[in-house]
Amino acid sequence: MPQFHTLSVSDIRQETGDCVSVAFDIPADLQEAFAFKAGQYLTLRTTIDGEDLRRSYSLCAAPFENEWRVAIKKVEGGRFSSYANDNLKVGDTLQVMAPMGGFIGGESAVKHIVCFAAGSGITPIASITKEVLEKYPEALVTMFYGNKSGKDIIFREELEDLKNMNMTRLRLYHVLSREDLGTTMFFGRLDGEKCSAFAKTLFDPTSVDAFYLCGPEPMIRAVSETLEACSTPKDRIHFELFGAPTPTISRPEIVRATKRQADLSKVAITYDEKTVSIDMLDDGNHILEAALGYGMELPYACQGGVCSTCKCKVTKGEVIMDVNYALEPDEVEAGFVLSCQARPVSDEVAVTFDV
Repeated sequence: MPQFHTLSVSDIRQETGDCVSVAFDIPADLQEAFAFKAGQYLTLRTTIDGEDLRRSYSLCAAPFENEWRVAIKKVEGGRFSSYANDNLKVGDTLQVMAPMGGFIGGESAVKHIVCFAAGSGITPIASITKEVLEKYPEALVTMFYGNKSGKDIIFREELEDLKNMNMTRLRLYHVLSREDLGTTMFFGRLDGEKCSAFAKTLFDPTSVDAFYLCGPEPMIRAVSETLEACSTPKDRIHFELFGAPTPTISRPEIVRATKRQADLSKVAITYDEKTVSIDMLDDGNHILEAALGYGMELPYACQGGVCSTCKCKVTKGEVIMDVNYALEPDEVEAGFVLSCQARPVSDEVAVTFDV
């Protein structure tokens, strides 16, 4: 069950001019709760000027390294990222939720994985890469990492060291949009055209066990579509968005098998073994925001359908999600939804976070 724990900052490292990595000290009694899989993230929480702020950041360490470190890139207007880069100090404390997320790599034996990362999207990709190289001595990792220029490359030295330690197993290609490396193939943005060129010269899509993509939505969409056009099965393409998605998906039409008795749903929400029943009008509000309005303390972070911090399971009735960038098809089939995107479409609905 998701809940926050108070953790101390054990180390802060300046990765680039606008990015720091932050490590946390995990007490002995929380080591089991904070065990994680490569690719998962931590949800951080603090109060700034009286405002409760929550953000999710991927762990950049691999599980075998026994370190809980995230990278936080400063973004324009980002209150949490600015605080972390400008004010956070070793010894300070933050509220931290145990690791979560389904963007997982290194859980099954692979011979070859290909990774596409852009900017701070390198954080889970770095974790997955290190885990695969450590667990599967024969595995090959091909990584394409996009940035504006060389000075913007997060973990640059660490990635080069990792490459040098795995000369025949890690192929690392930097793609820069504002710095010409002398070849058109690696100059520009990571997009469908670049992916197509790489697939023709640097890897065979049909022989790759898994693709891991992390970055902004346009990159994810373009690379995914290109890989699918190269006959790559969808279940081999795994992705995680970094940042808020663009509003390209309209709210789907609701189709009901039976007419509701009223434009009102009774929603029972269970969290921490307590159940609260609330009335929700058919006004477009989501279960999470309605529950918060009733004073419930529920787990959440992005509120944009990108992370899975607010995941819950429907145990009664029907709901519909406006967008879903976080849950896998099998999770949806099993009844899980993102409460920040879920709206009731039946007279009675019950959801539980205690799963």
